[in-house]
Amino acid sequence: GALNRRGFERAYAAEVARVRRRGGHLALVMIDLDDFKMLNDCHGYLAGDRALAHFVSVLQATMRPSDVLCRFGGEEFVMLLPDTTVADACTAVRRFLAAFSSLAIPELDQSMTFSAGAVGHDGSESLDGALERADAATYAAKRTGKNRVVAG
Repeated sequence: GALNRRGFERAYAAEVARVRRRGGHLALVMIDLDDFKMLNDCHGYLAGDRALAHFVSVLQATMRPSDVLCRFGGEEFVMLLPDTTVADACTAVRRFLAAFSSLAIPELDQSMTFSAGAVGHDGSESLDGALERADAATYAAKRTGKNRVVAG
């Protein structure tokens, strides 16, 4: 149910054009599921697939209709949060994390967490530049204990 990269790039271009035209805020969030490789190694790839579907389902139930979720690769996801400051994005991602980590993955009786990096975008930066900053913030979240969001 999440967009692929191509769909994300189209949504990103539309949101950046809107920010350039009208001003306002846009937050970009990179999310990496914690210990996903261990889940796959211990329970198999089908369990990993269920975990990914569960993640998308929980996030889509808690995000706004205007928010965009994309599977970026493996266990990495990217979100666009229109009309959202970095501080508000961090608050929203903490809410997403609480919802996701409180529910067991179906048929697995195990929950998961994620680490995330949130950055603001004013329309002047390339997608690659924003993704690099969000990725760096995500790695900072991983290095400082996982299960958290870091503003970049």
